Amino acid sequence: MSFSSVGKGLTDSLSIGLGYFPIAVSFGLAAIQAGFPPWLAILVSLTVYAGAAQFVLVALAAAGAGAFGIVSTVLLMNVRHLFYGPSILDKLGTARRRLPLPILAFGLTDEVYAASIGRLDRIAPEQRQGWYMGMQLGAYASWVSGTAVGALLGHQLGQQAPWLRETLDFVLPALFFALLLEILRHTRLRVTLGAMLATAALLMLLPGHIAMLGGLASGALLGAWDASRKTDSDMGTEAAQ
Repeated sequence: MSFSSVGKGLTDSLSIGLGYFPIAVSFGLAAIQAGFPPWLAILVSLTVYAGAAQFVLVALAAAGAGAFGIVSTVLLMNVRHLFYGPSILDKLGTARRRLPLPILAFGLTDEVYAASIGRLDRIAPEQRQGWYMGMQLGAYASWVSGTAVGALLGHQLGQQAPWLRETLDFVLPALFFALLLEILRHTRLRVTLGAMLATAALLMLLPGHIAMLGGLASGALLGAWDASRKTDSDMGTEAAQ
């Protein structure tokens, strides 16, 4: 793992960081408005680092929920990362990994996953882990620093610009949509559309984090079926020759 590959990952993380920073400011604002001291809001981002789940954590804590309910809800909202991990490890290749798996997993977010899946194939195998670590570090630093700004300057920001939080909430969906367009260049469209339609249908019946798991499972099944069809077709072509 070279410093140059880490630096390239940091550079490539700028688009994610620019999206993360304002949302993290919004989280810092939400945390102090819920009664969290600034240091605790920053600690949550340092240790939990779970995006939307952090907003849920703050809301549950403010409502007086117990520790078990908060922890179980946050864990359930992030179960989807169990689907992300194996595909990222596959992209990183079979070369000897110098970093423990928990470190590789800690910085894995939806946006880091989307960017990595779209770009890792274009990076030399020996540079992939360094690039991936740079991508994670850049996104993480942006999230934590944004939280610090929101938590430490939240009262002033809230008084001077009450519209700020509503405006910032738009940034992350826009960023994720841009990353989705990047992924579509490297995946089969019917698999992505199938996962999207399954998620949309489940959203009418189930909470968002559970519907997302259903969409992930649907996409995985469609991808496996599509790959199986391609393999059978290739075998048939070879037999015919």
